[in-house]
Amino acid sequence: QSFKLLGFLDVKSVPCSRESVLYGSVGSLVVGLGHFLATSRVRRSCDFAVGGFICTMLGYWFYCRYNLAQHRIRQRMLKEGMRNKILFEGSSLDPERKQTVNEGSNS
Repeated sequence: QSFKLLGFLDVKSVPCSRESVLYGSVGSLVVGLGHFLATSRVRRSCDFAVGGFICTMLGYWFYCRYNLAQHRIRQRMLKEGMRNKILFEGSSLDPERKQTVNEGSNS
């Protein structure tokens, strides 16, 4: 089953959203409880908990999306490299073949 946050964000299908919400809730608990233990002010601690949730969730969201983008770029480069390896293997454009031909002529 899908879980919709705020009625429109499908947590299951959007990358990084599930982890962001989970880390945000843990951050909220830590910040709110820590502030309550330090000051014993309930209302202010709830405000800090909401702020902790937002900051932790957004922080992890950007971190996760950045890593996901880097992973996709590396994956695309690897895919293109594998395609070029298959395409140019054994031809005059093969960089490995040029090295072996040049090494053989130097001896």
